[in-house]
Amino acid sequence: QVRLVESGGGLAQAGGSRRLSCTFSGGAFSRTSMAWFRRSSGLERKFVATIGANGGGTEYGNSVWGRFTISRDNAKNTVYLQMNSLKPEDTAVYYCAARSPDLRTSVYEWNYNHWGQGTQVTVSS
Repeated sequence: QVRLVESGGGLAQAGGSRRLSCTFSGGAFSRTSMAWFRRSSGLERKFVATIGANGGGTEYGNSVWGRFTISRDNAKNTVYLQMNSLKPEDTAVYYCAARSPDLRTSVYEWNYNHWGQGTQVTVSS
């Protein structure tokens, strides 16, 4: 059974950086597209970034484009989200999602069939 475990959340200052990690187990990571979503307090979960099974096909949400970078290491079964130039509005619970087994990326959460528990990122001004 696929399991996703996020780490790297915490407190950051505006303008700072943070890197999230998501470790995948229980499936074929190299045949799985991955994504990050986030939910700010009281709001719906929103797309942040996605990456294809071979590391290509990256896409980003408009609010993070140019500041966040998604990457993966198939040897470590891990996907990363490097967050730079953080803003207070980036404060949210960040969720790792897997579309397994599927090579196609998607910006829609209903296309992902496995989710992590989430990790809180708080950006202070």
